[in-house]
Amino acid sequence: MTDQHPITPPTELVHEWTAAACEEDENTWNYFATWAAQWGADQELEACCEWLEQKGFAFVDELRAARRPKPPSLAEEALETLKYPKDLWSEAEVDTIRRALEALPE
Repeated sequence: MTDQHPITPPTELVHEWTAAACEEDENTWNYFATWAAQWGADQELEACCEWLEQKGFAFVDELRAARRPKPPSLAEEALETLKYPKDLWSEAEVDTIRRALEALPE
């Protein structure tokens, strides 16, 4: 391709995705599509944030945080689970609490 779209992934990134997808047992093309969509969306978000910064908007970090929230930490997940009566905890929630406690330094 000589006339690439601005969010065309670099060749080395495509090779990285290919290597990772080939290690997976499930639908390889699903992984490719997901990675490509995420990468393209990240490129678009960063381009928009850059444009907003150039225009002097002050809320760029808030936009980025809202559109790419970080997953809760293990401790945050465990604390959230503890808000509910323990007879309502699922096995997965109990496992989250166990893993959080095991991760604490002794």
